[in-house]
Formats: sequence, C-alpha cells, structure tokens
Amino acid sequence: MKDKLFKMGAFAYFFTCSTMLFSNTAHAYIDPSTTTYIIQAVAGVLIAIGASITIFRHKITAAWRKWYYGRLAKKNEKERTGEKEAAAGK
Repeated sequence: MKDKLFKMGAFAYFFTCSTMLFSNTAHAYIDPSTTTYIIQAVAGVLIAIGASITIFRHKITAAWRKWYYGRLAKKNEKERTGEKEAAAGK
C-alpha cells in the first residue's frame, strides 16, 4: 500500500514539475460567453450520462425482479400443487 502511494505521489510530483517546466505562455483571451457555453456543454453531457445510467439501472432492476418473482411464483405453485396432491391422496 505504501509503495503504491509513493508511486502515485512520485508521478504527481513529476507531472506537476514537468508541466511547470514545459508550459508555454498563451496570449489569448477566453470570452465569458464562451466559458458559459463550455460549462453548458459539459453539464449537458453529464446530465445525459446520468439519465442513461438511471434508465439502464431501471431496466436491470425490472429484469431482475421479473426473474426473481417469477421464480418465486413457480416455487409457490409447486408447493401448492404438492399440498393439493397430498390432501387428495389422503
């Protein structure tokens, strides 16, 4: 665990130092409306991903419930028919 933590720290340190050493100065200006557009695009993507995950989760849950309760109903039906046969045999 300590070895992994050390390796992660070393990588973060190396990455930060190399970024600072090899960075170029950008003489550019990002307009606030552009920033707002970027934020809206990122938010839209995140909301779409969240909705997709939710829909997929509901489909999996519905399939699991159908399988589980169908299996449970079959088990109960077998028990009921077994009781009826036992009662009819006596």
